Amino acid sequence: MPLFFKEEWKTDAGATEHALTQDAVANPNLELKLYGPTAKELLLAGSPTNETNPVHPWTGMCTGPCGLTLRDKTNFVDLTGLARIKWVTKMSGLHQVRPLIKLASGTLLVGDFADGIVADWQEREFSLSGIKWFTVDPARAVTTGSVVANPDLSKVDEVGFIDLMPSSGHGQGGWADVAKIEVYGKSVPR
Repeated sequence: MPLFFKEEWKTDAGATEHALTQDAVANPNLELKLYGPTAKELLLAGSPTNETNPVHPWTGMCTGPCGLTLRDKTNFVDLTGLARIKWVTKMSGLHQVRPLIKLASGTLLVGDFADGIVADWQEREFSLSGIKWFTVDPARAVTTGSVVANPDLSKVDEVGFIDLMPSSGHGQGGWADVAKIEVYGKSVPR
């Protein structure tokens, strides 16, 4: 399956912790979308010269569920068949990240696959085949309804992650980091 996009993030010259905005997206073909009532509390942290703290979005200041997606400006992605996501994550407390996608129809979905290792940065690759999907209210970043039977993943508009728990701020109480995300799937022109 071909690489559809890769995002490793970029930071300001001082590598200071600051609000996550479009300026943090290193790939010029991608648009950042934020979800949840506290998504504006997502921060960019880390340093491009520190492998123990790479540049990454951090959910630590989100006082409610928050998530983000990335949208290719010219293509949808087909996430059927052998499509997969690879990401580098680090968690604190009981937090986990889950795949978050927006279909071409506008429906926002979260998968039942969760990643949440607290030991250190971990690279994980997972298939989207077999994941159960739940509808997400984009304003509240919470699941609604039942499992969505057979969602059409052949035209996905946005791909990212969501942390469904409120975070605890600085310290080890609970938060999620995602330093790199790669999406493998077929390009579908818009």
